[in-house]
Amino acid sequence: MDEVLTNRAFIQVVESGSFSAASRELGISVATVARQINSLESRLGVHLLHRTTRTLSLTEAGRLYWDRIREVLRLYDSVKREVASYQKDVKGLLRMQLRHSVGNQVIVPALPGFLEKYPNIRLEVTLTDIREDLVAQGIDIAVWLGSLEDSSLIARRLSPGRRMVCCSPAYVAKRGLPDSPAALVSHNCIIYRAKNYDNSWRFTKDGKTTSVNVTGDLESDSSAVLLTSAINGHGLAMLQAAMVRSAVASGELVDVFPGYQVSSTDADTALFAVYPGSKQTSPKTRAFIEFLVRLFKE
Repeated sequence: MDEVLTNRAFIQVVESGSFSAASRELGISVATVARQINSLESRLGVHLLHRTTRTLSLTEAGRLYWDRIREVLRLYDSVKREVASYQKDVKGLLRMQLRHSVGNQVIVPALPGFLEKYPNIRLEVTLTDIREDLVAQGIDIAVWLGSLEDSSLIARRLSPGRRMVCCSPAYVAKRGLPDSPAALVSHNCIIYRAKNYDNSWRFTKDGKTTSVNVTGDLESDSSAVLLTSAINGHGLAMLQAAMVRSAVASGELVDVFPGYQVSSTDADTALFAVYPGSKQTSPKTRAFIEFLVRLFKE
């Protein structure tokens, strides 16, 4: 028998003054109320009520139990309401993992707007390019690059992963612009070093794809390093369009091959919002997913 229901029946009997009145309030039979009280007294090993055909009163133990159990149930109901509110309201701690490059350049600068809209949210942001076990790490949402392999997770596509080859005006003044992808072999290229990536940059135009093996004196597994180095005039870098769009618009960087689709790998390089699958995604996670979708659409 459910202990919470049994205790609620006991409290209702005391407050109503009789089993029959309690049964009407609870919407159950008098016999069921009696069974619940008998079960409670049996489990506790003590009589809680003095019962006669005309009167009902609390024993000393019953008065102590009634006084304390009311507070317990009030706290229980309060906790239930508080916990349930997390499935109704955008509130609480949202733990996220973002890739260094897109996190620093695109998402983090937009977070104040998200927090202004949802003032009851607190954010914990970790920047990493490593795919962690989201469930084991207690992460609500992550932004990953490439296709999703773990079927226990849900992925929402944010960006098709368009890339741009960029360099600074200072580099152009010093070395000139390559007039075709093939001309990259005589330029200093800043190379992204990671799994599924090599020194081959792929350029597609009019349905034809050309691969160029590029070389340079700087390699890194951090897109932030590539971006900073390109802005500082060190060489040409292939970077996510979302990362460099503002730098190109401001003139800090030059889009070297605007007529081409470019990629540094044959693997999927689209950007995804990834989160643990469950029957009920929390409102805070749903709100952040929609925030990311709008951000990348803009």
